[in-house]
Amino acid sequence: MNHHPKSIRPFIGAKNFELSRRFYRDLGFQESVLAPNFSYFDSEGFGFYLQDAYVKDWIDNSMIFMEVEDVDRFWKELLALDLPAKYETVRLTPIREYDWGRECFVHDPSGILWHFGEFSDTK
Repeated sequence: MNHHPKSIRPFIGAKNFELSRRFYRDLGFQESVLAPNFSYFDSEGFGFYLQDAYVKDWIDNSMIFMEVEDVDRFWKELLALDLPAKYETVRLTPIREYDWGRECFVHDPSGILWHFGEFSDTK
């Protein structure tokens, strides 16, 4: 099969939809409201759908990896946002080194685990 993808857009849920909307805007995503309980969040052509839906097992097992150009710069900018002070359940985990590259982690207000990483040249 020959794929000619233009984008891939996961659907994620939110325990508190309004809180999650604010969080993702603070994280630098641009929001497009599609319905009262459904938004698209974009960063330079990459994005995801956030819906006002919460299923604990689904949220607790959701992870998203976003490749960034410079994980060191991203981490510094992330720290400057002071998201854990603004959002009680948000957690940040510093950069970790792996044989494939480096990444840091963010748990969003609902518990979804985001991986922000940079692949090494030998990926």
